[in-house]
Amino acid sequence: MKKIINTFKKCIPVRGEISRALLSLSKKEYFVFLVLFTILLVTAVLLLVRVNNFFTEKVPTQGGSISEGIIGIPRFINPVLAVSDADRDLTALIYSGLMKKGSDGAIVPDLAESYSVSEDGLVYTFVIKNDAVFHDKEPVTADDVVYTIQQIKDNTIKSPKKVSWEGVTPEKIDARTIAFRLKTPYAQFLENTTIGILPSHIWSSVSAEEFSFSDYNTNAIGSGLYKIESISKSSSGVPRYYVLVPAKRLSTVPFIEKLTIRFYANENDLVSGLTSKEVDNIGGISPDNAFELATKGYRIETTVLPRMFGVFFNQNQAPVFLNKPVVNALSMAIDKERIIAEVLREYGEVIDGPVPKSLLGVSEAGEEQKSTHANRVEEAKKLLAKDGWKMGPDGILEKKLKKETQRLSFSISTGDTAELKRAAELIQQDFAAIGAEVELKVFDTGSLNQSVIRPRKYDALFFGQVIGRESDLFAFWHSSQRNDPGLNIAMYANSTADKALEKSLTIQNPIDRAKQYLAFQSEFAKDIPAVFVYSPQYIYVVGKNIKNVSIDNMTIPTERFGNIGEWYIETENIWKIFVKNNY
Repeated sequence: MKKIINTFKKCIPVRGEISRALLSLSKKEYFVFLVLFTILLVTAVLLLVRVNNFFTEKVPTQGGSISEGIIGIPRFINPVLAVSDADRDLTALIYSGLMKKGSDGAIVPDLAESYSVSEDGLVYTFVIKNDAVFHDKEPVTADDVVYTIQQIKDNTIKSPKKVSWEGVTPEKIDARTIAFRLKTPYAQFLENTTIGILPSHIWSSVSAEEFSFSDYNTNAIGSGLYKIESISKSSSGVPRYYVLVPAKRLSTVPFIEKLTIRFYANENDLVSGLTSKEVDNIGGISPDNAFELATKGYRIETTVLPRMFGVFFNQNQAPVFLNKPVVNALSMAIDKERIIAEVLREYGEVIDGPVPKSLLGVSEAGEEQKSTHANRVEEAKKLLAKDGWKMGPDGILEKKLKKETQRLSFSISTGDTAELKRAAELIQQDFAAIGAEVELKVFDTGSLNQSVIRPRKYDALFFGQVIGRESDLFAFWHSSQRNDPGLNIAMYANSTADKALEKSLTIQNPIDRAKQYLAFQSEFAKDIPAVFVYSPQYIYVVGKNIKNVSIDNMTIPTERFGNIGEWYIETENIWKIFVKNNY
């Protein structure tokens, strides 16, 4: 063995021998040697890199900062009082609930360790995680949950969430266990439990009369992924921006180390903040602004929100809508694709019914219109002719009844936003193309709500519904909701549809619940109390260096932060054998 080692040593040149060998080379030989040596060195480095890449993997790591621009100034960073988008955005970041909505749209545990539902669907019991704490390190307990719900139900406080908690009684079982007792089964109750939890040890000293005036509404302390580090205010005391940093809670720390939320007065200022690089992300902008930013190379993320825009017919105000061939013809006449292209710049989706696709399953959500718009217009004209409608001397369709001649004439009321007005104008043109006389009435938001919608003073209404949760379908279409303050603006009444909507509120199984939605939609298609046109996309401009942003399955804009704990900018290389254990 010793002999072998000595022989090996003799084969290895020493420094002096290497130097003498190099000096003995001619210039040409020396040049060739340098080239070959360089190739060998580069090859070795590349080989090492490839080997390293083969055995390692890039994974997210803590670091980086994001600045988000939003319209409006937050007044209530408080889950009990939040009313504006600015309120809700900051509340979603700073507070957390027993449950949360996952990136796939499912309701999953957050502060809760586990939960159970009684067989009769009347009792929901939650166990809070051991390491659930508020930003001041105080533990989250059942007392905090009970306190939060009590404030929501307090008539003095007037929480916008109050209606969701009627008929629900919270009960503390022990320090970490809370039960909710319902008067009647409510299949979507888990959505209620995503409400942020207030720290009772801070808020209990605030009276109900002072609740909305407390400084804690702006200097909020919650148990969410982020906590407030600082607030920058103008000389008049108005917040200009909030700086948020990760809060160590539930053994989970988000990757982004600094999150700045800046406030703007309007969309133009918001877009200017983006183009001047004051902020990285902005959301909820108009299709026109999105189109311009996309042409400049900005990263645009989109998702279709369950906002359903359509024409709602008021049969009480305009008896012509009692005629099924008429509403069928009007339905066929609307060029939905043109509205998507011209009004929404393709940032939208054609819809045919009142139920969002997410509740039915995409394959069940409605058939695609296979015929062209021109063909549908011709079919609409034939349908009206078959029903006895003839062109009058002024070019408007008329139909002779027993005692009078009925004209195909009515008005459409809508709001004064650019999107609503332009879409309504195109619909007016489409209806005119089949012989209808349509007057367009445009109102400011306040007048539309108070003087038109609430007293139901319109022939037809071009408007939108926001299906924030499944129970909204009941609110928008059940016959009990026909009159103000109900939201059934088409004043639709169908006993079969009512029963389907009632059952959908109590059925736990989502597949069985979807069957009830299909039954409702089937009745709706027979009656046509409204013609649905489109759902707009939520438009989110995101910094190009931000990874793993997911805005699918959103129902409201605030849910864009649903997986913010998984967003990242910085990465590091980790050996693959350790990745599973560490991430």
